[in-house]
Amino acid sequence: MGGLRELTASFVVPGPAGVAIRDRLKHLTPHDEEVLRSVGEHQGALASRDLKARCVDGPGHSADTWASRKRDLTPLSSSRIAGAITKATHDQWALARRGQAAHIRNLAAGIKTLRHRLSLPVGERGTKHAAGGYRSRSEWFHKSRRLAVLEARHAAVAADWQAGRVRVVRGGKRLLNTRHHLTKAQLTEGQWRERWEAERWFIAADGESGKRFGNETIRVTPDGEVSIRLPAPLAHLANTGHGRYTLHATVAFAHRGAEWADRIAANRAVAYRIHLDTERGRWYLTASWQRPVVQTIPLETARARGMVGVDTNADHFAAYHLDRHGNPIGDPHRFPYDLSGTASHRDAQIRHALTRLINWANRVGVAAIGIEDLDFTTEKTREKHGRRKRFRQLISGIPTGKLKARLVSMAAEQGLSIVAVDPAYTSLWGAQHWQKPLATPKRKMSRHDAAGIAIGRRALGHPVRRRTAPPPHDQSDRAGHRTAQAERGDRGREGTRPPSTDRPPGGPSPRGKRKREPSASKTVRDAPSTQQWVQDPLMHTG
Repeated sequence: MGGLRELTASFVVPGPAGVAIRDRLKHLTPHDEEVLRSVGEHQGALASRDLKARCVDGPGHSADTWASRKRDLTPLSSSRIAGAITKATHDQWALARRGQAAHIRNLAAGIKTLRHRLSLPVGERGTKHAAGGYRSRSEWFHKSRRLAVLEARHAAVAADWQAGRVRVVRGGKRLLNTRHHLTKAQLTEGQWRERWEAERWFIAADGESGKRFGNETIRVTPDGEVSIRLPAPLAHLANTGHGRYTLHATVAFAHRGAEWADRIAANRAVAYRIHLDTERGRWYLTASWQRPVVQTIPLETARARGMVGVDTNADHFAAYHLDRHGNPIGDPHRFPYDLSGTASHRDAQIRHALTRLINWANRVGVAAIGIEDLDFTTEKTREKHGRRKRFRQLISGIPTGKLKARLVSMAAEQGLSIVAVDPAYTSLWGAQHWQKPLATPKRKMSRHDAAGIAIGRRALGHPVRRRTAPPPHDQSDRAGHRTAQAERGDRGREGTRPPSTDRPPGGPSPRGKRKREPSASKTVRDAPSTQQWVQDPLMHTG
């Protein structure tokens, strides 16, 4: 046990801090679409210019430079639009900065692993906690070359970090790289160009508390009427007063529509974004707002009605219902999903599986769902796992980030809490202590089902194993009770265990037969009996 790492304590995950809903802008006229394209192109160019200025500032950015950039943008748009553009620029630069720091950490981890393995003799076997040497001189040579490549990359990225330079593209690096692989992406140059330009448009506005309907730039009335405050150079396109353009399309939010209506009726801040889906040729309006930080329920309250332990896998969720003592109830449940295909298909699969999981958790009556606090950032590198490409693909396929965000948000709407536990040894110990005992001819237990029990027990504060170690002195309860589930006040806890040979008078022995050795003649009444009982040694184990 000395080689096991220390487990972190379980905790209740905080609830979502924001909400976003979306609806389609239907029945837009050609003139409406022309105005939206003009606004998007104009404000997108301003956003690109502002992002360039922010990248030039680097670490020297200050409140004065921010105010200067906003003043330069105001005559070309408006004060509110300029504020929205600069805020979006700062968020994008900060995201690129965080990605740069994560890239440096990944490179450093890969370099450390390569140096360790290169320092070992060729063919040396590894241990459970550290990789061994490389298998051949050829592999050792190629890994030494890769080490040189990673060290060069690390030095370049570290220099950019020190200088405050970031590599960021408005529209996305992935879409930019698709330009060189149009055949593989099954796109024409015109289709790619249309998608590229749409991604670089900027038609968004931050919410403002106290303003009419929560937003002065993009305003949506309770009836669903949408109007936009046009930037100064495009004011001649306005069809209503005060430089505003009212669209012929209306919106009606089916999801959270009542909550949105309450906010705009009270003039509370609501942010809006209008964007074009070029694949479908549809325009959408997204409304979002922040929620006050909600105090999560205490951990003991979340455990009071039992727990549903969930093991996350590459193609399904394995869930098991446990009572508050940690005892499994019923049969395991599995909620499959398919993560192949497009991003929208994968997202829909995750949402569908989570919906079924949450509905089942509500039916069994628990107050919380236990799940592993997964983070595979450092677990899928080729330096750590080498030739195990299939395993690296399996780890990469588990949607840890999206799963956390969606599960917390969807569970909060159903009144369920999420308890995050340390993922160490859940699959190993679950299979060791629970897979075989619960398997029956009618119940097929997998390793993942047993891991769900281990996760649920850890979330409830119980050890994974079913019983503690037996007393060190003898087979009695003199050194303490051996059942982990029993509390001090439970009736019968200190009762004596009946002997394993208990049977009714004249009944069969525990094993159904009795073995005798040759005894004295029946005529010899005073001869001692040589009868011996053979008992199953398993009957004495506790």
